[in-house]
Amino acid sequence: MKDVAQHAGVSTATVSRVLNGHAAPTPETRERVLAAIEELGYRPNALARSLRTTSTQTLGLVISDLLNPFFAEIARAVEDEARSHGYCVVIGNADESAEQEATYVRTLLDRRVDGLLLCPATDDPSLVREVSAGGVPVVLLDRTVKGATCPVVRADGSEALTALARRLVGAGHTRIGVIAGPPNTSTGRERTDVLTGSLGGLAQVVHGDFRQESGSQAAAKLLDGGATALVAMDNLMGLGALGEIRARGLQIPNDVALAVFDDQPWFPLLDPPITVVAQPTVEMGRAAARSLLALINGQQPDDVRLTAKLVLRGSLGEAEL
Repeated sequence: MKDVAQHAGVSTATVSRVLNGHAAPTPETRERVLAAIEELGYRPNALARSLRTTSTQTLGLVISDLLNPFFAEIARAVEDEARSHGYCVVIGNADESAEQEATYVRTLLDRRVDGLLLCPATDDPSLVREVSAGGVPVVLLDRTVKGATCPVVRADGSEALTALARRLVGAGHTRIGVIAGPPNTSTGRERTDVLTGSLGGLAQVVHGDFRQESGSQAAAKLLDGGATALVAMDNLMGLGALGEIRARGLQIPNDVALAVFDDQPWFPLLDPPITVVAQPTVEMGRAAARSLLALINGQQPDDVRLTAKLVLRGSLGEAEL
């Protein structure tokens, strides 16, 4: 800043005023300062500035799996909403690992983010408590943890899953394979409980880990057990199930029906198009960013519970008639 002041022939206080958007003594002075900044390539030290202003205008976002299109779309929505309010977003990929999640969360806190959006890798509340105890605003996104007291933004798929179960049973399926998520995550547990509760004793459950390979392995077990319909509880496991069906030379929906929780851009383009329970990902991401900004500004936002919808496309066969 001293170099800029000397180059422009002004005081450091005048440079500071220009950098902070305040009026310079004259328009000509402001132009000289801006020209000096450009010529010298000066960039303010954001971390040093944050020590004075107590704000970095930065939000942290730790998502479960960056390779999952669901979370990628949420991250984009969070960024769009944050940017419209003058904030940047720093993203960490937990890769469905509680240890990696904790590393990213603590790193973001060390970087003095103004608030944190977290898609928890497990139900363990200790990390969320640690963040809250440090006075950093935190909002949970998509998943929750036991005893959470911070705002939670998520989608409710109960009605869609119940409708899906009703259609499968109505079409005569008596062995319905459920490729469930990990039981130590709220989404893995809740989606499975709703669907199996609606199916009664017709459900056969194999747990995966929200990854494609686990979906393939679970589908293999369920098909070997005689399942005539498969429901995968996230899109990557759904891709794994689809690959296993194709590898066996089975036809959808003639040999086996398939439905997936979460949509992907290419699901409608397959033959047949895949029936899904679609979550409002863009709305979730934007709502989460707004809730976090409200917390930062001293407000107390309520939880946000959006609605997932059953989208029938053809992969259930008679169950969609």
